[in-house]
Amino acid sequence: MALPGPSTMFLLLPFDSLIVNLLGISLTVLFTLLLVFIIVPAIFGVSFGIRKLYMKTLLKIFAWATLRMERGAKEKNHQLYKPYTNGIIAKDPTSLEEEIKEIRRSGSSKALDNTPEFELSDIFYFCRKGMETIMDDEVTKRFSAEELESWNLLSRTNYNFQYISLRLTILWGLGVLIRYCFLLPLRIALAFTGISLLVVGTTVVGYLPNGRFKEFLSKHVHLMCYRICVRALTAIITYHDRLTEHVQDKSKLPILIFPEGTCINNTSVMMFKKGSFEIGATVYPVAIKYDPQFGDAFWNSSKYGMVTYLLRMMTSWAIVCSVWYLPPMTRETDEDAVQFANRVKSAIARQGGLVDLLWDGGLKREKVKDAFKEEQQKLYSKMIVGNHEDRSRS
Repeated sequence: MALPGPSTMFLLLPFDSLIVNLLGISLTVLFTLLLVFIIVPAIFGVSFGIRKLYMKTLLKIFAWATLRMERGAKEKNHQLYKPYTNGIIAKDPTSLEEEIKEIRRSGSSKALDNTPEFELSDIFYFCRKGMETIMDDEVTKRFSAEELESWNLLSRTNYNFQYISLRLTILWGLGVLIRYCFLLPLRIALAFTGISLLVVGTTVVGYLPNGRFKEFLSKHVHLMCYRICVRALTAIITYHDRLTEHVQDKSKLPILIFPEGTCINNTSVMMFKKGSFEIGATVYPVAIKYDPQFGDAFWNSSKYGMVTYLLRMMTSWAIVCSVWYLPPMTRETDEDAVQFANRVKSAIARQGGLVDLLWDGGLKREKVKDAFKEEQQKLYSKMIVGNHEDRSRS
């Protein structure tokens, strides 16, 4: 095997050094950009408006891609979106007794008023309710990613995506390259920077003597690091009505509670646990609504682990949400803990434009309690027995 001559070695060495120099320059430029446009603004709490410009640009791209996709799907007669609604079956708010009466009037000679006893046709009511519940399950669909009515170049938000055109496919592939080869490394670097500064900064502040300077420094170190970590997700958060008075009063330290107890896909609010509302303290409700156009912030913990969830968050376009601080609410004298919890839940749902559900979020991992089945049985038996007793008295 022949060895390279002196002239060949002379050509190889400058090429290697050129690569090293280019790599060094690239890292220097990247660090400078991080320092100037992300870390320094995070220290002083200012923004250059880059994230909002980025968001507006994405919206224009999404609008074009959606129009092109809809046009192509119409030409090829493809179903573009999986229907997602709050209800696919029209339901009239009628009672069990009224519906049983209607069934008996249409198919039985025995009216409920005249014959307060079991009739075989009554089972059609329960069969229909069972089929409606299976077809239009308003609980299970809260634990899966929300299907969008427009495409954001993420296949995870439109599982019915099919090939439409070459231009759309190239645009989608370009988006994958940007998200995984540029945004992901940048966000990992920012997260590492923010967490490292938090550990080092809080350690140093911890050695300082107690006093106003330590409190001031601790507050700003935490704010700086949190802002950097927020930028690691390209999070764009809009706050409405700040809790300024409450936060400035040091005697009113906030205690954050998560009354639902489980993660849902930001389309509804489920039953609150009553324990947090039994102590009689003033509650400061907070409504949070994510914009799913830029990324899905829902964590399906039964399907994805924490690392996978963070990877999905960091490969989304951005995390955009609105936060509303609602007026403080206190428990009224004639209210029990459940009624107070439901009133707070309704206020949050109304402000965030969410569906107010009475179901327990624990159904995500548990079976329906027997109490729900027994409740329907009791209603039916009470209707039969109650009518029979009334008839006997008369």
